[in-house]
Amino acid sequence: MVKALSVVQTPSFKKTVKTLKPNQQQGLDTVIKKLMTQPTLGEPKKSDLAFMRVYKFKMNNQLTLLGYRFDDGCLVLELIALRGARKLLS
Repeated sequence: MVKALSVVQTPSFKKTVKTLKPNQQQGLDTVIKKLMTQPTLGEPKKSDLAFMRVYKFKMNNQLTLLGYRFDDGCLVLELIALRGARKLLS
C-alpha cells in the first residue's frame, strides 16, 4: 500500500481552511490523515481534471468535496473541491 509522506496545501486552500470553525478544521484534519494512509480513496475525475481525485465526506451534516492529487509520495490538496456539494451544483 502506498502512503503519502508529506502534504502540500495550495495558498488558496490554506486561506479557505482558516475560515473554517475549529470543529470543521478538526474534521478536515481527520479526513486528510485518512487520505495520507490511503491516497486512492477518492474518485478519479475525468477529462480536463483527470489529474485530480475527489474525496466526499460529511462536514456538519453537509456533503463536502475535497479535491487532491497524489504525486511521488506527496499529497497535494487543491482548493477547488473543498466546498459544499450545494455550492458546486448551483
